[in-house]
Amino acid sequence: MAVRKPVSPERMLDAAMALAAERRWRDIGMADIAARAKVDLATLYAAFPAKSHMLAALARKADEAMLAAPGEIDKAEPARERLMEVLLRRFDALKPYRRAIASAARDGAGDPLALACSGARLLRSMGWALEAAGVGAAGLAGLVRVKGLAAVYLATLAVWLRDDSADLGRTMAALDRNLRRGEALCSAASWQGIAARAREARTGRGAK
Repeated sequence: MAVRKPVSPERMLDAAMALAAERRWRDIGMADIAARAKVDLATLYAAFPAKSHMLAALARKADEAMLAAPGEIDKAEPARERLMEVLLRRFDALKPYRRAIASAARDGAGDPLALACSGARLLRSMGWALEAAGVGAAGLAGLVRVKGLAAVYLATLAVWLRDDSADLGRTMAALDRNLRRGEALCSAASWQGIAARAREARTGRGAK
């Protein structure tokens, strides 16, 4: 009697993403995914107890691709360019799953629990992106950077979901634009800038 080879979690994840590219994410049941992956429900449950675990696995896969890219980031480059390079790696890794992600994003908008879970995952991913770019995500300043980069990523994601170009030209342009805006906002809101303006105001009043 032939022994069946174990099915990898990757194959189950790919089955789920293939179904999501064809149908609404909310309409896909675990039995549908098991059937597409050709596994029984017990096997699927052992790897992914819920569909949210599959989205988490996809995010982790994208993060690993983002962090494992060959070559070192040139820290002599501006932080904006380093972050752009790192985030584009993530978008490239997710490109085969774009239609599935669009389906999950559309249906997740009406699920507060799913949004909370995906939000926590995104913040964690952006923290790693900052570290990979040599910017740093530690401390209070790091937390501000993480949240700011998450806003940049989400704004760019909306463009990426509609960008069917081979070179992701529209996505690159949007990411650069959003990073520049974020950079300007962070600069304007920095404590150093506030302190400098306060000193200038005091100096101006003293001169009168």
